[in-house]
Amino acid sequence: MRKSQYQYKVDEVVKQFWKYGFMTLSRKFGTYLPTPKRIGEYEVDAVGKYKSKYAIGIVLKEEELNDPKLLSKLQFLASRFGDNANRKVLLFVGVADELNNKARILISTLPDNIKRKIRIVSIPSERVN
Repeated sequence: MRKSQYQYKVDEVVKQFWKYGFMTLSRKFGTYLPTPKRIGEYEVDAVGKYKSKYAIGIVLKEEELNDPKLLSKLQFLASRFGDNANRKVLLFVGVADELNNKARILISTLPDNIKRKIRIVSIPSERVN
């Protein structure tokens, strides 16, 4: 069965979770893992945990980067706190290679305490099988 482009992008975000040491708790398109619950009014693509730290992963499309509500979404998700801890959640944002600069410019307009909790995952447009 062939993976969709969106599923491939979620896989790349999950690989970044693993790179930072996070264990995946839930993710979209997971065979054995449940789909993550909505956080506030926003859908997320993956949730991970490392000791008492939590991570959220989302994949952004080009239309979402042009949406004026994106900054409030990023700010809301990056300002979440983990369960029973005063540690903020790390937010992994997956974007296509060609949209990487646009995403960085948008994120640079956020406050410093929010920017520090966001990691951009650059996803290659062409898949190499």
